[in-house]
Amino acid sequence: MEVKKWKSAVKKIGNHANEKENKQESIHQDSPNHVTDHLALTLEVIKNEIGHNSDVHFREFIIGRTGIHAAIIFVEGLSDKDLIEKHILSSLMADFSKEYQQDQLYVKGSLSKQCIKSQVLSISDVEEVHSIKEVISKVLTGSTALLIDGLSLALILGTSKLKTRTIEEPVSEALVRGPRVGFTESLSDNTSLLRGSGDIENLSLVKFQVGKRSKKDLIVAYIKEIVDPELVEEVEKRIKKIDLDNVPESGYVEQLIEDNYLSPFPQVQNTERPDRVIAALMEGRVAILLDGTPFALIAPVTFSMMLQSPEDYYERWIPGTFIRFLRYIAVVLSLFTPALYIAFISFHPGLIPTKLAISIIGSRSGVPFPALIEALFMELSIEILREAGLRLPKPIGPAMGIVGGLIIGEAAVQAGIVSPILVIVVALTAISSFSIPQYSVGITLRILRFVAMLCAAILGLYGVILFFLFMMSHLVKLKSFGVPYMSPAVPYRLSEWKDLVVRMPLMMMKRRPKMMHTKDPLRKG
Repeated sequence: MEVKKWKSAVKKIGNHANEKENKQESIHQDSPNHVTDHLALTLEVIKNEIGHNSDVHFREFIIGRTGIHAAIIFVEGLSDKDLIEKHILSSLMADFSKEYQQDQLYVKGSLSKQCIKSQVLSISDVEEVHSIKEVISKVLTGSTALLIDGLSLALILGTSKLKTRTIEEPVSEALVRGPRVGFTESLSDNTSLLRGSGDIENLSLVKFQVGKRSKKDLIVAYIKEIVDPELVEEVEKRIKKIDLDNVPESGYVEQLIEDNYLSPFPQVQNTERPDRVIAALMEGRVAILLDGTPFALIAPVTFSMMLQSPEDYYERWIPGTFIRFLRYIAVVLSLFTPALYIAFISFHPGLIPTKLAISIIGSRSGVPFPALIEALFMELSIEILREAGLRLPKPIGPAMGIVGGLIIGEAAVQAGIVSPILVIVVALTAISSFSIPQYSVGITLRILRFVAMLCAAILGLYGVILFFLFMMSHLVKLKSFGVPYMSPAVPYRLSEWKDLVVRMPLMMMKRRPKMMHTKDPLRKG
């Protein structure tokens, strides 16, 4: 009997211990997702999440002489410590009971959030947050969280101090005449550049957050009185569908919101220039700015926009038209010159003038390779040199590209691997590709150039024509946020050709593009 009693007692003790352990586990599992009025409990939950990081600081203190415990949480390096010490800690730890003892917001031994926000804290950016997850997110982006015992909320204080570079001239879009400012990696600087471009009425900047694990702010900018509401709705809808852990650059956004990801042509324009963004907004387009990158996105776009530069409008219409016409010629030369060389040499030598044909045949007499192989050799060499020049340090990159191209071209001719006429063709092609103002379009044309060369090597001039027809049929069907990519050429709108190949005088361009379906079709001014 005594043995049975002893066993039953041990069993009860064991069950009691298990119940206690299970209760503790359930308490741990049921940790609050929201800030509670119990400071110690809230701090414990936050410390379990981010307390292991050495750069996250927890500072506990007592508010004045009230006896109320409080704590601040901030990340070293992201938050401004001077601002925290002078305008947060010194304000809260000072004895303000005498100053506010007659105020209804102050009660001895307790504090209201109104008293803290309106009378104690001398800082402008204050936000109330109830979710612990949101508190952690704000702290990890440079804000300071203030927790007060007895208040079931956290006050997020704007103390972010991120190191950013100064506003400089855009590197990828250099101009001879025009503003010398470009976007930076700071979203606040970029929005201020848009606001500072002029007193723009109804400029709307709508904020979103992208990224599931690493959240970043994203701004959708448009002019409310001009833009088509359906366009704004479509842009916001596609942005909300972005489902990634991290969005480090606007190129991610561009790829996730474009209409046809299989097309080699970019359907969203990227730019570093605030003046280009403002001009697009005035036409009824939408701009997208992402924190952490100087490249803004413009949507929708057309192919003709990719060949335009803001400088076209800063010069008079005659030189502006001439320069734009040169760009269209450069696009044709960049895309078709090597292919036409292969087609004429391999299939249609009879189409070449007799004297020129004799000269070309004489220069190629010692070349052991067909036209396709020698063209591929030179084109690939130029592309590798261009890529190497971009990746090398700036002082030696351009020099290496020029010297490397001269040495390889001269050595290849002397060795009899390529003909001198091909060196001229490749040089003309490379120079033409450099005149394209949009880098992403230049990459596309460089890729398609190799496709055109292969078509020329198979079917000659007929292959080049077929390639051109397939490419144009794809461009005609392509759309950017519902806007035809080849407009105003297709669909045909002669009235809008004033800003296509020819840039007519500004006084003749009084209407905004019809394809944008803007609320206000007329340009005021």
